[in-house]
Amino acid sequence: MTLRRSPLDGAHRALGAKLVPFGGWDMPLAYPAGTLAEHRACRTGAVVFDVSHLGTVRATGGDALDALQAAFTNDLHKIGPGQAQYTHLLDDDGSVLDDIIVWWVDESDFHVMPNASNTDRVTAVVPGDDVTASRAILAVQGPDARARLAAVSADAAAVPRFAVRRVDVLGADCVVAGTGYTGEDGVEIAVPAAAAVDVWQAVLDAAVVPAGLGARDTLRLEAGLPLHGHELGPGITPLQAGLSWVVAWGKGEFRGRAALEAERERGVSRRLRGLEVDGRQPPRAGYPVLSGDEVIGEVTSGNFSPTLERGIALAFVPPTVDIGDTVAVDARGKPMPARIVKTPFVSRPAT
Repeated sequence: MTLRRSPLDGAHRALGAKLVPFGGWDMPLAYPAGTLAEHRACRTGAVVFDVSHLGTVRATGGDALDALQAAFTNDLHKIGPGQAQYTHLLDDDGSVLDDIIVWWVDESDFHVMPNASNTDRVTAVVPGDDVTASRAILAVQGPDARARLAAVSADAAAVPRFAVRRVDVLGADCVVAGTGYTGEDGVEIAVPAAAAVDVWQAVLDAAVVPAGLGARDTLRLEAGLPLHGHELGPGITPLQAGLSWVVAWGKGEFRGRAALEAERERGVSRRLRGLEVDGRQPPRAGYPVLSGDEVIGEVTSGNFSPTLERGIALAFVPPTVDIGDTVAVDARGKPMPARIVKTPFVSRPAT
């Protein structure tokens, strides 16, 4: 398979990034400083990720709102033009085909942002144009993200959390959303492909550190955020993943509603929980979760937490397993004591 490349591919290579296949794209895993340094830079300062591998399906016109309402679980009437919303696209059995951010740019212009390999699933149910190739997306994240980005574009830096604005950035017509995937403050900037390198370089010149997929994954795990293909996917419903707030039961029909209602009535058979171990060894995806000698669940994502300096994980376990309970993770025949903890594992200070 031929991998797609970001408009910033040459810039990543010039910085010495290690590139890896991800969702059909060739994307930076890490830069020479390494994942740990990039992770810590996001928690203490500001980093920029190239997330151009995310899809953009642009739905426009008078019928766009109704089409999105019928396709996705959340209710766009909770928000309005100039705002963003997290939502799910379900299969008929109620499992999550994809988790999505909708940028409601103006009255009849929606930018639907699916995961890397799932754009076709969105275009199959939403009448819209796949404009992924026309832009790059820069995610500027961290406690100092807005202050440093302001040196490039004060208007982009000022876009509030979960707001969406059209902003001129260095002469380029950009769409900026106050969203991200790290647990930190920041924005995501959709930049026309032709201007992407100039905007990227200006952000780096503002003392923002480039970061790759490795740090993005450790950051989202510390924030307790799901990753499609791990905490969401075939056979996994929003209710099992602890994301019932994404389902707007009062809005009317949407794909997968009947199956999800049936699960709500009978109760979920498993529930996503956070696990924490005392040592540095991380539980890994696929490791069984044990209660005594009995296998009761499975780790979906696990890694070393650079902030907590211990292993953390997300896992599906029975709904009777609650916060504070002790379990074990079978690390290839070696049980690791673990405890069920509340997520997020790491929260940014309230402002």
